[in-house]
Amino acid sequence: MENVSDTLKTLMNRRNLNHRYEALMDAVYQDPDVRQFLAAHQQDLSKDALERSAAKLYEFCEEKRKIARHEPTQAPGYQPELVMSNHLIDIAYQPTPQLQEAQAARELQQRVRSISMPKSIQHAKLSTYDQDGDRATALMGALDFIDAYTQAPKQFHQGLYLYGSFGVGKTYLLGAMANELATKGFQTTLIHFPSFATEMKRSISNNTTADKVDAIKRSPLLMIDDIGADASSAWIRDDVLGVMLEYRMQEELPTCFSSNFSMQELQDGYLTLSQKGDEEPVKAQRIMQRIRFLATEIEMVGRNRRLNPDG
Repeated sequence: MENVSDTLKTLMNRRNLNHRYEALMDAVYQDPDVRQFLAAHQQDLSKDALERSAAKLYEFCEEKRKIARHEPTQAPGYQPELVMSNHLIDIAYQPTPQLQEAQAARELQQRVRSISMPKSIQHAKLSTYDQDGDRATALMGALDFIDAYTQAPKQFHQGLYLYGSFGVGKTYLLGAMANELATKGFQTTLIHFPSFATEMKRSISNNTTADKVDAIKRSPLLMIDDIGADASSAWIRDDVLGVMLEYRMQEELPTCFSSNFSMQELQDGYLTLSQKGDEEPVKAQRIMQRIRFLATEIEMVGRNRRLNPDG
């Protein structure tokens, strides 16, 4: 793309194009933004400022024209602004509102680390969360948690343990909480636990299990979705989930959960019974103590939105 300043210099150096140069600059000086800038800075401009800054003024108007016509510009996503520089006129390029919005949206997404979670949580909002059935209690719990954490992020705050039947909005509420916290500048990690457990089993072959568990357990805010939905194994319970929860309890890091099971049901079934049929109630109780320390149990009751989203 030809530089507009070079174009103007070419016009200035060709005698037979002087009349065209004069016509271009007449239009530049009639530009409302140029006139306003010159009037506001007339005391600061040097005597030869207009002549020496002609190329900058022309570039300013030309870039504005391209933006208005949605044509390619020298700095896509940025708009020109006249500024003073050593008693002369210069241009600074500022991000457009559209670019600022896109950057802000990307920053929000980067604050929510999602692992094997449904795409729908990217747009989950507390403001669109229905409160039918007993879901209002869960929403109030979410709002209270967000308010407390926002006011004192370095203190320990019990998270939520949301449980209920399929499709009542447990995962959506976790996503909405994460997105709301992102708008306030906080980073959250959400993991779908059954998928995470499968990934951990696969990572044994390349010896990356410890690194993956370490990265998750240190998250400032962790939300574990659908715990208890996978086939239980002693290794996942003790060396993955147990390690994560022990660290978070010791470091007092806020943690939220969602499950189809109450805490007691999770302890008696998923955490006690292994795939091999072994029963280990003591180990299950140890894990459950950590979950109860980290989160407050809230039951969610309502219609299944997966089967009847409009009902």
